[in-house]
Amino acid sequence: MWLILTLHLLSACASLPPAIAVTEPVQHITTTNSQLAQVIHSLRQDRQNLTGIYPLSDSHDSFAARANLIHSAEFTLDLQYYIWHNDTSGRLLAQALQRAANRGVKVRLLLDDNNTDGLDYFLSDLDAHPNIQVRLFNPFHHRKMRWMGYITQFERLNHRMHNKAFIVDQQAAILGGRNIGDEYFGAGDGTMFMDLDVLAVGKVVDDINQDFERYWRSESSYSLEQVLQHRSVAPPPVALSPHQQQEQQNQKRNYLNQVAQSDYANALREQRLPLQWSDVALVSDDPAKALQSLGATPTHNIVNDLSRELGDPKEQLLIVSPYFVPTKNGTKELVQLAKNGVHITILTNSLAATDVAPVHAGYAKYRKPLLKAGINLYELKPSIIKPMIFKDRGLTGSSGSSLHAKTIAIDNRSMFIGSFNMDPRSANVNTENGVVIHNPQLTSHFKETLLNNVPSNAYEVQLDSNGRLVWLEHGDYAAMVYQKEPQTTWMKRFWIRFLSILPIEPLL
Repeated sequence: MWLILTLHLLSACASLPPAIAVTEPVQHITTTNSQLAQVIHSLRQDRQNLTGIYPLSDSHDSFAARANLIHSAEFTLDLQYYIWHNDTSGRLLAQALQRAANRGVKVRLLLDDNNTDGLDYFLSDLDAHPNIQVRLFNPFHHRKMRWMGYITQFERLNHRMHNKAFIVDQQAAILGGRNIGDEYFGAGDGTMFMDLDVLAVGKVVDDINQDFERYWRSESSYSLEQVLQHRSVAPPPVALSPHQQQEQQNQKRNYLNQVAQSDYANALREQRLPLQWSDVALVSDDPAKALQSLGATPTHNIVNDLSRELGDPKEQLLIVSPYFVPTKNGTKELVQLAKNGVHITILTNSLAATDVAPVHAGYAKYRKPLLKAGINLYELKPSIIKPMIFKDRGLTGSSGSSLHAKTIAIDNRSMFIGSFNMDPRSANVNTENGVVIHNPQLTSHFKETLLNNVPSNAYEVQLDSNGRLVWLEHGDYAAMVYQKEPQTTWMKRFWIRFLSILPIEPLL
């Protein structure tokens, strides 16, 4: 009885009031009052129905693009992210936002609240600026004891906003797989993510603007002020010694020097940034997807958008997904495609490379049926020998690598780049976004680059003559064969086998 009473009291204390609605009118930037808009307008001559695309596979390029766009902003900056770390790259971009706000730029930052633990002071410092607004998506009521929220309101808090969007003056946008943090931008020497973004200007940006407004004004979006309820937020204790602070400054200086030499930065200096003009469509979830447990009915979802835009593959299907859980139904569909003659290649993380072991447990059980159907299956090694997705010099010299890019390529015509993983969580639980690019040349180049570099950077998973899984590590002259998942301990493999028998697939 006492446990029921305690949980009832916790539930009452943990409930959130309705979000205070956003009442400010939507701002519209035109070609007459923005220098960026004028430049893009001149580029779009005779291309009004197309979008200019610049792939950002290199981590330093991705940081340089964001930093440059913040510097170029004149009117608005709208940012939407699942994660924003208070680390070297996160602080650099936050400081750039504050400088933009000092110039009069209106900054709106929408963050999912799942990964903001310990960041209330950091975010409050941003929100205190009169030109910066911070809102949290599906927030936790308890700021310190967040586990209480999961106990009492799991159905609501399990739904997260996994979207990524970076919009400048409503004219240019970056979408893709990257959050904001050192592991996404090649800063430091820890494990780095192999990821992919795309810079877009032109027609699709109008849809991206509207999508951001939907999330910013949604019932799940709360102002930071309302979430904190005027509670004072103490600054974090200074734990760095003077020597450590100097080291931190040196790391920042060295990183900025590396970014300054990125291809994107060099192309900007030489005014030769190449854009590939394409037919591009935004694919995204209705923000009401996060309120399904409370009875909301989304008007559209990214799964249907992807199906409509990509269509059915006729010859080739390439799937790149760091968290790949195809489920029984998805596996049956892939097997049927293979039987119909579609050549399928899948790249995901190896057990040694993944940063989310339970997801690997959800994926592992489907390897054999996929392989029996003739599907090519590769698992990324925990270290990269050479760039795989176009290029990424930021991965070299890191202590480890992990796949984080989410991409689907269909035949030689279209490809998806975004936040959507091939797993039940992306399909049914979290909100996602991305773009489908209809460009045969870009799609072919991506596939060729990836497939040429996969053998040296990933284990090829096969079945031996007895139907058992083996992992091939291809070398210059021969392949080494592993009977167990490479670079893993027996304890880790046992843990994965244990997790694979638990009924957790819908959560993965």
